[in-house]
Amino acid sequence: MTGKILIVDDEEQLRKLLSRIITLEGFSVEQADSLRTAGSLVTRQDFDVVLCDVRLPDGNGIEFIRTLKKNQPLTEIILLTAFGNITDGVQAIKNGAFDYIVKGDNNDRIIPLLFQAAEKARDAKHSAVKVSRSSVQGFDQIIGSSPLLTQAKSLAAKVAATSSAVLLLGETGTGKEVFANAIHQNSPRREFAMVAINCSAFTRELLEGELFGHRAGAYTGALKDKKGLVEMANGGTLFLDEIGEMNIELQAKLLRVLENGEFIKLGDTKTSKVDLRIIAATNRDLRKDIEQGHFREDLFYRLNIFTIELPALRERPQDLPALAQTFLRLFEERYHRERMTISTAVMELFQRYEWKGNIRELKNVMERAVILAESGTIEPVNLPFELQAPSDKNSSALSLAEIERKHITAILRFTNGNKAKAARILEIGVATLYRKMDEYHLNN
Repeated sequence: MTGKILIVDDEEQLRKLLSRIITLEGFSVEQADSLRTAGSLVTRQDFDVVLCDVRLPDGNGIEFIRTLKKNQPLTEIILLTAFGNITDGVQAIKNGAFDYIVKGDNNDRIIPLLFQAAEKARDAKHSAVKVSRSSVQGFDQIIGSSPLLTQAKSLAAKVAATSSAVLLLGETGTGKEVFANAIHQNSPRREFAMVAINCSAFTRELLEGELFGHRAGAYTGALKDKKGLVEMANGGTLFLDEIGEMNIELQAKLLRVLENGEFIKLGDTKTSKVDLRIIAATNRDLRKDIEQGHFREDLFYRLNIFTIELPALRERPQDLPALAQTFLRLFEERYHRERMTISTAVMELFQRYEWKGNIRELKNVMERAVILAESGTIEPVNLPFELQAPSDKNSSALSLAEIERKHITAILRFTNGNKAKAARILEIGVATLYRKMDEYHLNN
C-alpha cells in the first residue's frame, strides 16, 4: 500500500471523485464530510496525508491544520483552496501544511503531491519508531572531552552494566538517543533489540497502540493483530524519547510495565508479560509537570532511579571543533566532495553562536555548508544567514535577502532543479520554495 489518505470535504461528489482517483494510485482512502468527523478519525487511525478543504460546515480547514500538526506532527496536510485565494494557501503553509492546491486549476498536481507528502510522512514515522540490533558502540565513540560530557559518559558507562531504569535529561538535540544506544549496547541486553519511539509524534490513542499493540477488531482499521513495541523490546531495551509528552492515562499503563512487567494489548482481555529495560528521555521539567498534574509522581520516581543530565552544546564549546570535523568527513563522503577544511572565521562564528538546536543543529549546518561550498574550504558565506556575523567582511555587505537568494540558488543547483529535494534540504514546504523562487526571480 502506497499510503493512507484522509479526504475532508463537504462536497460529496468531489470527495468520491478524489477518492476513486487516489485509490487507483494504490492509496488507502477514508472520507470525512466535516472537521468533527475528521478529528474523530485522525485520533483513532494513522494517516500519512490529510487532503482538507478550507470551507467546511463546522469550521475552517486552515485552523484544523494548526491543531492537527500540534497533535500529530508526522501527518502531512494538503489544503484544497478556492480558485485565486492564495492567501489561504500561504496561511496554510505557515500553519504547517505540506502544500496547497487550487480547486479546478491544479488537478494534475494532486497525485504527485500526495506521493511526495506520503513519502515525507513515512520517513518521519520511520524516524519516530526505530528497532536496532546489536552493533559496536562504545562510550568513547560519543564525541567530545569536555568535563560535563565526560561526567555524563562516566555515569552512563556505570549504569549500563545494570538493568536499572535510566532517565536522560537535556535540551533537544543534545544526543539523548545516542546515549541510550550506548547504554544498551554496553549492557547484558545487547543481544536483544533496542526499540525507540518518540512519544511526541503520536496522539494518545495511536501511541497506546504503538506501545502495547492490538488484537484484530480492537478499533476501526485494526484488521489484524499487531505486536506492540513493548513486546518487541522483550529481553532488550525500550527507549521512550520525549516521555514528558505522554498522556497521563497512558503513564499509568507504563508504570505497570515498570513495576510488574505486565501489559494488556488493545482489544485483549489477558495480561502479557515482558522483561525489558526502560530508558526515558525528556527536555521538560518533570517536577514542574508533576505539580501541574501533567506527570505521575510515582512514574517519575520509578524512572528517576538513575538520572543523567546531558550538557547543551554551548556548555561544551571545546567540543565544537571535533564535532564539526566529524560531520565534515561524514558529508564529504555522502556528497562525494574532495577533502575539505573549515576556515578559522567559521570556527570563530561557531564558538560565538548559541546553538539552541545543539548537536542536531550543528549537523544540519555542516551538511548545508558542504553542499554550498564551491571551494575546498567552508567559509562564513556557506553558513545560514543567522550564523553569518557582521564581523565577517565578505558576508556583511550582503542583505539577508541576498544571502537567502544565494542559498536557495546553490541548493537548487545541487539538486539539479529538483524542487521537492531542495525543499527537504532547506526544511521548507514545496509551496514556500516556489514562492521564494518567484520572489527572487529564480524560475528561469
